[in-house]
Amino acid sequence: MRILHVVASYLPAVRYGGTIVSVHGLCKALAARGHDVHVFTTSVDGPVDSPVPIATPVMLDGVTVWYFQSRHLRRLYWAPALGEALRRRIRDFDVLHTHAIYLWPLWAAARHARAAGVPYVVSPRGMLEKELIESKNAFWKAAVIGFIEHRNLEAAAAIHVTSQREADGALKFGFNLPPLRKIPNGVELGSGAGAEPSPVIRALGSAAPFVLFLGRINWKKGIDRLIAALAFAPALRLVLAGNDEDGEWPILERRAVALGVAGRVTFVGPVHGADKAAILRMAAVLVLPSYSENFGNVVLEAMAVGCPVVVTPEVGIAEVVADTNAGWVVDGKPAVLGAKLDEIVSSPALRAEAGARGRAAVVRSFTWDRVAQQMEGVYQEAIASATGGHP
Repeated sequence: MRILHVVASYLPAVRYGGTIVSVHGLCKALAARGHDVHVFTTSVDGPVDSPVPIATPVMLDGVTVWYFQSRHLRRLYWAPALGEALRRRIRDFDVLHTHAIYLWPLWAAARHARAAGVPYVVSPRGMLEKELIESKNAFWKAAVIGFIEHRNLEAAAAIHVTSQREADGALKFGFNLPPLRKIPNGVELGSGAGAEPSPVIRALGSAAPFVLFLGRINWKKGIDRLIAALAFAPALRLVLAGNDEDGEWPILERRAVALGVAGRVTFVGPVHGADKAAILRMAAVLVLPSYSENFGNVVLEAMAVGCPVVVTPEVGIAEVVADTNAGWVVDGKPAVLGAKLDEIVSSPALRAEAGARGRAAVVRSFTWDRVAQQMEGVYQEAIASATGGHP
Protein backbone atom coordinates (compact mmCIF):
# COMPACT_ATOMS: atom_id res chain seq x y z
CA MET A 1 0.00 0.00 0.00
CA ARG A 2 0.97 3.63 -0.50
CA ILE A 3 0.10 5.30 2.80
CA LEU A 4 0.17 9.00 3.62
CA HIS A 5 0.28 10.15 7.23
CA VAL A 6 -0.41 13.79 8.08
CA VAL A 7 0.60 15.15 11.48
CA ALA A 8 1.19 18.74 12.59
CA SER A 9 4.71 18.14 13.92
CA TYR A 10 7.22 15.30 13.72
CA LEU A 11 10.69 14.23 14.71
CA PRO A 12 12.97 15.82 15.75
CA ALA A 13 10.39 18.02 17.57
CA VAL A 14 10.22 15.69 20.57
CA ARG A 15 8.96 18.49 22.85
CA TYR A 16 5.43 17.59 21.73
CA GLY A 17 5.51 14.26 23.49
CA GLY A 18 3.98 10.89 22.83
CA THR A 19 2.08 11.54 19.61
CA ILE A 20 5.26 12.15 17.62
CA VAL A 21 6.93 9.03 19.00
CA SER A 22 3.83 6.93 18.34
CA VAL A 23 3.28 8.17 14.80
CA HIS A 24 6.89 7.53 13.84
CA GLY A 25 6.85 4.12 15.52
CA LEU A 26 3.83 3.14 13.45
CA CYS A 27 5.22 4.58 10.20
CA LYS A 28 8.59 2.89 10.70
CA ALA A 29 6.93 -0.47 11.33
CA LEU A 30 4.64 -0.12 8.31
CA ALA A 31 7.65 0.69 6.11
CA ALA A 32 9.49 -2.35 7.50
CA ARG A 33 6.50 -4.47 6.50
CA GLY A 34 6.95 -3.39 2.86
CA HIS A 35 4.59 -0.43 2.50
CA ASP A 36 5.47 2.88 0.81
CA VAL A 37 4.98 5.26 3.73
CA HIS A 38 5.06 9.06 3.47
CA VAL A 39 4.55 11.75 6.12
CA PHE A 40 3.44 15.33 5.42
CA THR A 41 4.17 17.58 8.39
CA THR A 42 5.50 21.01 9.37
CA SER A 43 8.91 22.07 10.65
CA VAL A 44 7.39 23.74 13.72
CA ASP A 45 9.35 23.02 16.90
CA GLY A 46 7.99 25.39 19.52
CA PRO A 47 9.08 28.97 18.77
CA VAL A 48 11.67 27.81 16.22
CA ASP A 49 11.85 25.41 13.27
CA SER A 50 13.45 21.99 13.25
CA PRO A 51 16.74 21.94 11.29
CA VAL A 52 15.31 19.96 8.39
CA PRO A 53 15.11 20.40 4.59
CA ILE A 54 11.88 22.11 3.53
CA ALA A 55 9.55 20.61 0.88
CA THR A 56 12.24 18.01 0.12
CA PRO A 57 11.90 14.30 0.91
CA VAL A 58 13.88 13.11 3.92
CA MET A 59 14.33 9.37 4.56
CA LEU A 60 13.91 8.51 8.24
CA ASP A 61 13.96 4.82 9.18
CA GLY A 62 12.49 3.88 5.80
CA VAL A 63 9.79 6.57 5.95
CA THR A 64 9.69 9.44 3.44
CA VAL A 65 9.07 12.62 5.44
CA TRP A 66 8.14 15.96 3.87
CA TYR A 67 8.47 19.07 6.04
CA PHE A 68 6.68 22.35 5.22
CA GLN A 69 7.10 25.73 6.91
CA SER A 70 4.43 27.49 8.92
CA ARG A 71 5.31 31.20 8.93
CA HIS A 72 1.99 32.53 10.17
CA LEU A 73 -0.73 31.20 12.48
CA ARG A 74 1.82 28.77 13.89
CA ARG A 75 -0.47 27.69 16.72
CA LEU A 76 -2.70 26.20 14.02
CA TYR A 77 0.34 24.96 12.03
CA TRP A 78 -0.93 26.74 8.92
CA ALA A 79 1.41 25.76 6.05
CA PRO A 80 0.04 26.71 2.60
CA ALA A 81 2.73 24.69 0.80
CA LEU A 82 1.57 21.58 2.66
CA GLY A 83 -1.97 22.22 1.45
CA GLU A 84 -0.74 22.59 -2.12
CA ALA A 85 1.22 19.34 -1.85
CA LEU A 86 -1.92 17.60 -0.62
CA ARG A 87 -3.95 18.99 -3.51
CA ARG A 88 -1.41 17.79 -6.08
CA ARG A 89 -0.50 14.42 -4.60
CA ILE A 90 -3.37 13.02 -2.51
CA ARG A 91 -4.49 10.75 -5.37
CA ASP A 92 -1.04 9.10 -5.35
CA PHE A 93 -1.95 7.31 -2.13
CA ASP A 94 -4.26 4.41 -1.35
CA VAL A 95 -5.18 5.69 2.10
CA LEU A 96 -4.63 8.73 4.31
CA HIS A 97 -4.12 8.63 8.08
CA THR A 98 -4.36 11.86 10.12
CA HIS A 99 -3.19 12.23 13.70
CA ALA A 100 -4.83 14.58 16.26
CA ILE A 101 -7.54 17.17 15.65
CA TYR A 102 -8.07 20.97 15.96
CA LEU A 103 -5.11 21.78 13.69
CA TRP A 104 -5.05 23.11 10.14
CA PRO A 105 -2.93 20.38 8.41
CA LEU A 106 -5.45 17.75 9.50
CA TRP A 107 -8.43 19.77 8.27
CA ALA A 108 -6.72 20.31 4.92
CA ALA A 109 -5.83 16.63 4.59
CA ALA A 110 -9.38 15.45 5.28
CA ARG A 111 -10.85 18.01 2.87
CA HIS A 112 -8.50 17.06 0.01
CA ALA A 113 -9.03 13.34 0.62
CA ARG A 114 -12.81 13.74 0.39
CA ALA A 115 -12.49 15.75 -2.81
CA ALA A 116 -10.24 13.09 -4.35
CA GLY A 117 -12.22 10.10 -3.13
CA VAL A 118 -9.30 8.80 -1.05
CA PRO A 119 -10.38 7.00 2.15
CA TYR A 120 -8.96 8.34 5.37
CA VAL A 121 -8.52 7.20 8.97
CA VAL A 122 -8.50 9.66 11.89
CA SER A 123 -6.56 9.12 15.12
CA PRO A 124 -7.77 11.82 17.57
CA ARG A 125 -4.77 11.10 19.83
CA GLY A 126 -6.60 11.94 23.03
CA MET A 127 -8.03 15.25 21.86
CA LEU A 128 -11.63 14.10 21.42
CA GLU A 129 -12.70 14.22 25.03
CA LYS A 130 -15.78 16.20 25.97
CA GLU A 131 -14.79 17.03 29.55
CA LEU A 132 -11.40 18.42 28.50
CA ILE A 133 -12.97 20.52 25.76
CA GLU A 134 -15.41 21.97 28.27
CA SER A 135 -12.67 22.78 30.79
CA LYS A 136 -9.97 24.15 28.48
CA ASN A 137 -10.57 26.58 25.56
CA ALA A 138 -14.19 25.52 25.64
CA PHE A 139 -15.69 28.07 23.23
CA TRP A 140 -13.06 27.77 20.51
CA LYS A 141 -12.87 23.98 20.57
CA ALA A 142 -16.65 23.63 20.67
CA ALA A 143 -16.86 25.84 17.58
CA VAL A 144 -14.21 23.78 15.78
CA ILE A 145 -15.95 20.53 16.71
CA GLY A 146 -19.28 21.89 15.48
CA PHE A 147 -18.17 23.40 12.19
CA ILE A 148 -15.06 21.46 11.09
CA GLU A 149 -14.20 18.33 13.04
CA HIS A 150 -17.80 17.09 13.08
CA ARG A 151 -17.76 16.64 9.31
CA ASN A 152 -14.18 15.38 9.16
CA LEU A 153 -14.90 12.67 11.72
CA GLU A 154 -18.19 11.50 10.23
CA ALA A 155 -16.73 11.29 6.71
CA ALA A 156 -13.73 9.21 7.78
CA ALA A 157 -13.52 5.53 6.86
CA ALA A 158 -12.62 4.71 10.45
CA ILE A 159 -11.66 6.32 13.74
CA HIS A 160 -8.59 4.82 15.39
CA VAL A 161 -8.60 4.83 19.19
CA THR A 162 -5.91 3.42 21.46
CA SER A 163 -8.09 2.44 24.41
CA GLN A 164 -11.68 1.84 25.47
CA ARG A 165 -11.52 5.09 27.44
CA GLU A 166 -10.77 6.99 24.22
CA ALA A 167 -13.58 5.17 22.40
CA ASP A 168 -16.06 6.02 25.14
CA GLY A 169 -14.98 9.66 25.02
CA ALA A 170 -15.54 9.87 21.27
CA LEU A 171 -19.03 8.39 21.54
CA LYS A 172 -20.12 11.04 24.07
CA PHE A 173 -20.39 13.64 21.29
CA GLY A 174 -23.32 11.82 19.71
CA PHE A 175 -21.89 12.07 16.19
CA ASN A 176 -22.70 9.57 13.46
CA LEU A 177 -19.20 8.14 13.57
CA PRO A 178 -17.69 5.51 11.28
CA PRO A 179 -16.38 2.28 12.85
CA LEU A 180 -14.13 2.79 15.88
CA ARG A 181 -11.09 0.54 15.69
CA LYS A 182 -9.21 0.00 18.96
CA ILE A 183 -5.49 -0.60 18.41
CA PRO A 184 -2.95 0.27 21.12
CA ASN A 185 0.27 2.14 20.61
CA GLY A 186 3.42 0.08 20.51
CA VAL A 187 6.91 0.27 21.93
CA GLU A 188 10.38 -0.35 20.55
CA LEU A 189 12.22 -3.01 22.53
CA GLY A 190 15.77 -2.19 23.57
CA SER A 191 15.57 1.51 22.67
CA GLY A 192 18.47 3.47 24.21
CA ALA A 193 19.96 0.42 25.91
CA GLY A 194 23.72 -0.04 26.05
CA ALA A 195 24.73 3.62 25.80
CA GLU A 196 26.19 5.47 28.79
CA PRO A 197 23.76 7.80 30.61
CA SER A 198 24.74 11.26 31.79
CA PRO A 199 26.31 11.78 35.25
CA VAL A 200 23.09 13.41 36.52
CA ILE A 201 21.05 10.31 35.72
CA ARG A 202 23.73 7.90 36.97
CA ALA A 203 23.74 9.71 40.31
CA LEU A 204 20.05 8.95 40.84
CA GLY A 205 20.82 5.28 41.29
CA SER A 206 23.23 5.83 44.19
CA ALA A 207 20.54 6.86 46.68
CA ALA A 208 17.38 5.17 48.00
CA PRO A 209 14.85 3.65 45.55
CA PHE A 210 12.74 6.26 43.82
CA VAL A 211 9.31 6.60 42.26
CA LEU A 212 9.44 8.03 38.74
CA PHE A 213 7.16 10.30 36.78
CA LEU A 214 8.27 10.56 33.14
CA GLY A 215 6.41 12.74 30.65
CA ARG A 216 5.39 16.29 29.84
CA ILE A 217 5.10 18.47 32.94
CA ASN A 218 1.48 19.40 32.32
CA TRP A 219 -1.56 20.06 34.55
CA LYS A 220 -3.53 17.08 33.27
CA LYS A 221 -0.76 14.62 34.20
CA GLY A 222 -1.79 14.76 37.87
CA ILE A 223 1.70 15.50 39.20
CA ASP A 224 0.13 17.72 41.87
CA ARG A 225 -1.57 14.74 43.49
CA LEU A 226 1.59 12.65 43.18
CA ILE A 227 3.53 15.30 45.11
CA ALA A 228 0.74 15.44 47.69
CA ALA A 229 0.96 11.64 48.03
CA LEU A 230 4.48 12.00 49.43
CA ALA A 231 2.99 13.38 52.64
CA PHE A 232 1.42 9.93 53.19
CA ALA A 233 4.64 8.03 52.45
CA PRO A 234 7.43 9.64 54.50
CA ALA A 235 10.23 7.50 53.08
CA LEU A 236 9.28 7.94 49.43
CA ARG A 237 11.59 9.73 46.98
CA LEU A 238 10.15 11.15 43.75
CA VAL A 239 11.98 11.92 40.50
CA LEU A 240 10.22 14.01 37.86
CA ALA A 241 11.58 13.82 34.32
CA GLY A 242 10.07 15.65 31.38
CA ASN A 243 9.74 18.77 29.34
CA ASP A 244 8.18 21.73 31.16
CA GLU A 245 6.72 23.38 28.07
CA ASP A 246 3.89 25.04 30.03
CA GLY A 247 5.88 26.43 32.97
CA GLU A 248 4.24 24.08 35.48
CA TRP A 249 7.35 23.13 37.45
CA PRO A 250 7.57 26.36 39.55
CA ILE A 251 3.93 25.84 40.58
CA LEU A 252 4.61 22.23 41.52
CA GLU A 253 7.78 23.19 43.35
CA ARG A 254 5.86 25.69 45.48
CA ARG A 255 3.31 22.98 46.24
CA ALA A 256 6.07 20.62 47.35
CA VAL A 257 7.52 23.31 49.65
CA ALA A 258 4.09 24.05 51.14
CA LEU A 259 3.57 20.35 51.89
CA GLY A 260 7.03 19.96 53.39
CA VAL A 261 8.16 17.35 50.86
CA ALA A 262 10.41 19.44 48.59
CA GLY A 263 13.54 17.70 49.87
CA ARG A 264 12.27 14.40 48.46
CA VAL A 265 11.42 15.69 44.97
CA THR A 266 14.03 15.91 42.20
CA PHE A 267 13.28 17.49 38.82
CA VAL A 268 15.79 16.46 36.14
CA GLY A 269 14.14 17.98 33.05
CA PRO A 270 13.65 16.17 29.73
CA VAL A 271 15.43 12.86 29.18
CA HIS A 272 16.03 11.05 25.89
CA GLY A 273 18.00 8.12 24.51
CA ALA A 274 20.41 6.56 27.00
CA ASP A 275 19.21 8.78 29.87
CA LYS A 276 15.60 7.75 29.32
CA ALA A 277 16.45 4.05 29.11
CA ALA A 278 18.61 4.26 32.23
CA ILE A 279 16.12 6.17 34.38
CA LEU A 280 13.36 3.66 33.55
CA ARG A 281 15.62 0.77 34.56
CA MET A 282 16.64 2.51 37.80
CA ALA A 283 13.14 3.40 38.98
CA ALA A 284 11.45 1.30 41.63
CA VAL A 285 8.12 2.03 39.94
CA LEU A 286 6.82 4.36 37.24
CA VAL A 287 3.72 6.36 38.14
CA LEU A 288 1.32 8.03 35.70
CA PRO A 289 -1.35 9.73 37.86
CA SER A 290 -3.13 11.62 35.07
CA TYR A 291 -6.53 13.25 35.34
CA SER A 292 -7.03 12.34 31.69
CA GLU A 293 -4.91 10.24 29.33
CA ASN A 294 -6.10 8.53 26.17
CA PHE A 295 -3.35 5.90 26.38
CA GLY A 296 -0.01 6.46 28.18
CA ASN A 297 2.97 5.48 26.01
CA VAL A 298 5.45 5.82 28.86
CA VAL A 299 3.72 2.97 30.68
CA LEU A 300 4.54 0.62 27.80
CA GLU A 301 8.12 1.91 27.77
CA ALA A 302 8.45 1.08 31.46
CA MET A 303 6.89 -2.36 30.99
CA ALA A 304 9.31 -3.07 28.14
CA VAL A 305 12.30 -2.80 30.51
CA GLY A 306 10.62 -4.68 33.36
CA CYS A 307 9.76 -1.62 35.45
CA PRO A 308 6.46 -2.06 37.35
CA VAL A 309 3.84 0.65 36.87
CA VAL A 310 1.12 2.47 38.76
CA VAL A 311 -1.61 4.35 36.90
CA THR A 312 -4.81 6.08 37.87
CA PRO A 313 -8.16 4.87 36.44
CA GLU A 314 -8.31 7.91 34.15
CA VAL A 315 -5.34 6.61 32.10
CA GLY A 316 -6.35 4.70 28.96
CA ILE A 317 -3.72 2.00 29.36
CA ALA A 318 -5.11 1.16 32.82
CA GLU A 319 -7.06 -1.67 31.22
CA VAL A 320 -3.80 -3.18 29.94
CA VAL A 321 -2.11 -2.81 33.34
CA ALA A 322 -5.01 -4.56 35.02
CA ASP A 323 -5.29 -7.34 32.42
CA THR A 324 -1.56 -8.14 32.39
CA ASN A 325 -0.88 -7.60 36.12
CA ALA A 326 2.09 -5.46 35.11
CA GLY A 327 1.35 -3.08 37.97
CA TRP A 328 -1.51 -1.45 39.82
CA VAL A 329 -4.47 0.78 38.99
CA VAL A 330 -4.79 3.08 42.00
CA ASP A 331 -7.19 5.87 42.92
CA GLY A 332 -5.56 9.28 42.54
CA LYS A 333 -6.48 10.54 46.01
CA PRO A 334 -3.12 11.43 47.62
CA ALA A 335 -3.69 9.32 50.74
CA VAL A 336 -4.60 6.22 48.72
CA LEU A 337 -1.84 6.74 46.16
CA GLY A 338 0.81 7.41 48.81
CA ALA A 339 -0.06 4.34 50.85
CA LYS A 340 0.05 2.07 47.80
CA LEU A 341 3.35 3.46 46.56
CA ASP A 342 4.86 3.00 50.01
CA GLU A 343 3.77 -0.65 49.97
CA ILE A 344 5.16 -1.27 46.48
CA VAL A 345 8.54 0.38 47.07
CA SER A 346 8.93 -1.58 50.30
CA SER A 347 8.59 -4.93 48.49
CA PRO A 348 11.31 -5.73 45.90
CA ALA A 349 9.74 -9.14 45.24
CA LEU A 350 6.36 -7.59 44.45
CA ARG A 351 7.99 -5.15 42.04
CA ALA A 352 10.05 -7.85 40.32
CA GLU A 353 7.02 -10.04 39.69
CA ALA A 354 4.98 -7.20 38.21
CA GLY A 355 7.92 -6.03 36.10
CA ALA A 356 8.44 -9.51 34.63
CA ARG A 357 4.77 -9.79 33.73
CA GLY A 358 4.87 -6.39 32.04
CA ARG A 359 7.91 -7.25 29.96
CA ALA A 360 6.30 -10.50 28.81
CA ALA A 361 3.08 -8.68 27.86
CA VAL A 362 4.96 -6.17 25.72
CA VAL A 363 6.86 -8.87 23.85
CA ARG A 364 3.63 -10.76 23.29
CA SER A 365 1.27 -7.96 22.22
CA PHE A 366 2.74 -4.46 22.02
CA THR A 367 5.66 -4.44 19.61
CA TRP A 368 5.32 -1.97 16.76
CA ASP A 369 5.27 -4.78 14.21
CA ARG A 370 2.21 -6.25 15.93
CA VAL A 371 0.52 -2.84 16.00
CA ALA A 372 1.33 -2.18 12.33
CA GLN A 373 -0.13 -5.55 11.38
CA GLN A 374 -3.42 -4.60 13.03
CA MET A 375 -3.41 -1.17 11.39
CA GLU A 376 -2.96 -2.79 7.98
CA GLY A 377 -6.34 -4.43 8.48
CA VAL A 378 -7.96 -1.04 9.15
CA TYR A 379 -6.42 0.41 5.98
CA GLN A 380 -7.46 -2.56 3.86
CA GLU A 381 -11.00 -2.29 5.19
CA ALA A 382 -11.06 1.45 4.38
CA ILE A 383 -9.78 0.91 0.83
CA ALA A 384 -12.25 -1.91 0.20
CA SER A 385 -15.12 0.26 1.41
CA ALA A 386 -14.09 3.11 -0.89
CA THR A 387 -13.69 0.85 -3.94
CA GLY A 388 -16.80 -1.23 -3.48
CA GLY A 389 -15.05 -4.23 -1.95
CA HIS A 390 -11.96 -4.31 -4.19
CA PRO A 391 -8.82 -3.28 -2.22
